[in-house]
Amino acid sequence: MNQQEIAEILAKPYAQQLLFAPQPARMSYVAVNGEPRVIPIGFHFDGAQLQIFTVPKAAKLKALRKNPHVALTLDTAGFPPKVLLIRGTTEQRLEPGVPEEYILSGKKVMTDEQHVGWTAGVKDLYDEMVRITVTPTWVKLIDFETTLPKDVQDLIDAKAQQAQ
Repeated sequence: MNQQEIAEILAKPYAQQLLFAPQPARMSYVAVNGEPRVIPIGFHFDGAQLQIFTVPKAAKLKALRKNPHVALTLDTAGFPPKVLLIRGTTEQRLEPGVPEEYILSGKKVMTDEQHVGWTAGVKDLYDEMVRITVTPTWVKLIDFETTLPKDVQDLIDAKAQQAQ
């Protein structure tokens, strides 16, 4: 997939709703021991990449240095489900203090009052954080209105062809 195709999908209204919704993504990666991991994780979307922040000693950092490929899922719980699938590569950078994007990512899931207290707490806690930048290499939006999983669409197409 090229970057223009990725940008077009990420700009669609349902994709934007999911990217800015008040829920974490689920990120999968391969642990150092070779086993799969899936974790809920907060993120900030900057219009092209996802920014994820963590403590410098997080186990996922060592795993991502060994294998920088990840997959993320953002979805809704209602019917019909809306699903944004993202595959990408990661880069890591140690930063002093608490990056502003981390503060913004927290704002998505809290009230203003909660956010003030949380912000003060994290600024007191973290002397430095690691920014994990996820650059999408493939994306798929499934809204069950205009797009379906490929195998379901293939089945519908095959049934329609049989009916002719």
